[in-house]
Amino acid sequence: MAKVTDLVKRLLVGRALRSGQLHEQLLPKRIALPVFASDALSSVAYAPQEILVILSLAGVSFFSYSPWVAAAVVVVMLTVVASYRQNVHAYPSGGGDYEVATTNLGKNAGLTVASALMVDYVLTVAVSVANGVDYVGATIPFVGQHKPAVAIAIVILLTVVNLRGIRESGAAFAIPTYAFMIAVLGLVAWGGFRLLVLGEEIAAPSAQFTIEPEQTNLTAFAAAFLVLRAFSSGCAALTGVEAISNGVPAFRKPKSKNAATTLLLMGLVAVTMFSGIIGLGLASGVKMAEPSVVAHDLLKPDGTPVGPGYYQQPIISQVADAVFGGGSLPFVVISAVTALILFLAANTAFNGFPVLGSILAQDRYLPRQLHTRGDRLAFSNGIIILALGACLLLWGFNADVSRLLNLYIVGVFVSFTLSQTGMVIHWTRHLKTETDLRIRHQMHRSRVINFFGGVMTGLVLIVVLLTKFLVGAWIVVIAMPILFLMMKGIRRHYDKVAAELEITEDYEPAMLPARNHAIVLVSKIHKPTMRALAYARATRPSTLEAVTVGVEGEEATKLQEEWERLRIPVPLKMLDSPYREITQPVLDYVKTLRRRSPRDVVTVFIPEYVVGRWWEHLLHNQSALRLKARLLFKPGVMVTSVPWQLHSSDRLMGRPEPFAPGSVRRPWHQTVKDEEDGQITTS
Repeated sequence: MAKVTDLVKRLLVGRALRSGQLHEQLLPKRIALPVFASDALSSVAYAPQEILVILSLAGVSFFSYSPWVAAAVVVVMLTVVASYRQNVHAYPSGGGDYEVATTNLGKNAGLTVASALMVDYVLTVAVSVANGVDYVGATIPFVGQHKPAVAIAIVILLTVVNLRGIRESGAAFAIPTYAFMIAVLGLVAWGGFRLLVLGEEIAAPSAQFTIEPEQTNLTAFAAAFLVLRAFSSGCAALTGVEAISNGVPAFRKPKSKNAATTLLLMGLVAVTMFSGIIGLGLASGVKMAEPSVVAHDLLKPDGTPVGPGYYQQPIISQVADAVFGGGSLPFVVISAVTALILFLAANTAFNGFPVLGSILAQDRYLPRQLHTRGDRLAFSNGIIILALGACLLLWGFNADVSRLLNLYIVGVFVSFTLSQTGMVIHWTRHLKTETDLRIRHQMHRSRVINFFGGVMTGLVLIVVLLTKFLVGAWIVVIAMPILFLMMKGIRRHYDKVAAELEITEDYEPAMLPARNHAIVLVSKIHKPTMRALAYARATRPSTLEAVTVGVEGEEATKLQEEWERLRIPVPLKMLDSPYREITQPVLDYVKTLRRRSPRDVVTVFIPEYVVGRWWEHLLHNQSALRLKARLLFKPGVMVTSVPWQLHSSDRLMGRPEPFAPGSVRRPWHQTVKDEEDGQITTS
């Protein structure tokens, strides 16, 4: 069974890598860009669309606000990119926002950032995969009818790829990410050329449609609130920017410089694509409405609703249709790579979440298993936990992008704001001790950038909370404190255990127990029992006795007679059990020995079978497991398992037992006779 499991693992994950090969897994910039930037780049597929969808609630006339909303999003994005370039230089260890907040604002601020990022990483996987399934489901009906199942299957596939290691997963995802970048930039360039140079008009499939507004005669406050809500939805374009600051250790040297360069490239490409898509969308007359109302609010040129059979194409598909023509090869390519990049956007979280989990585990805020690298030198446990969380969200929200998006970006702007605030404190602290004028000038510039970034992201956070709280963001607001308290509880547990295990001044390492009373548990006389007796005698305890529980009177009598007939040189003690209980009489007897001599220890030897098949575990050792579980809680009691390997175990598969210490090869009565004759000496 173990060999089959290992074979499957090697087929899926690949051969194990030595710890010394970690440097081989580091990423050059050309691979790091698609690995860490796929989330931010893929937001082009839905962030411009979300702006138009929210503004459509007040009718087509409110689309005139979209350039200003998009411009505000671009300003925030460039500010955040510039701010994080300062972060990766100041904190290159990979702690990212968590390390910045912890160092400069305190542990509670750091845990707040960590809880926000963990929630956001899980949502990144769920939203990206669900959105990708929507694109595929538009052309493949089966996918649309089974969205949650398909989405979960894709998450599992991404999990397997990431378990193979960061370098291998990066190479696998590089080509699709670059294909998406080239396709969208080509779309923007050719569309802009047709509009600005050739002077041609382009028309989206929905250009002739109109929108029946859900809200009319809005007050100035209501209109401003709607525009702010559109802005908060458009800020989904900023998700994933923080991933590079968390993944600095994965870059090749010089790590900080390469990370900062990759961050700049990502920001410039994302801004270009975001601005180009929304600009071409407005120029081509794209009309978008909320999916729940599109059937009756989107009107045909004759004024009739489009009806429930209408499929609303995503904004990129509509722009590609307007620029290249529907059904053309470029149109098909753009639709295909867009769906693919949305799936791969989840890879940003698969690289960010495990690293963050490892750092938190190292600081004892999460289980230590998250700090352990797997066979392929990836943080496998973190990858699996992230996948499980995303699958639960996809199943619970039926892979509905609209519902999942309402939970999105709250966490990331919490981390943005606290991180930039922490960086301002960082530069202020260093300015107090720095005397070099050139370095001081750089620090002043960095502090101004981080201050502006903190103000901007703080304002966006307030807007996001105000506009999204009642439509789903409240779930994140509840989830973050729960994670925060959980991590605090884990840290308290580890601290308490460490304090309890610490060697203090009153501990005497040379203190030994007065005596060691050994007990060998016996159910019947067979080879495992004989090996346990031989091993117990070899340890030379102060006293040694065999103990059995007399459940059935006749069997107990036979055991006693067989024991005497074999002349086994260890006294056999029979414990009475009128209620046919095995565990409790042994516990009571051990307790009696401990009460009689509190300074002594009691060692209980338990013979056990070692089996090789999974179903055999159900048939053997159940009484031993129950007894061990109870004895482990008894102070002054040592439990020793004495294994006897059956032929079904791997070591003895189909072969006779080889010679080994403790093997039973001579009858006990012959051994005793030799002892009496002085031919051998036994312990």
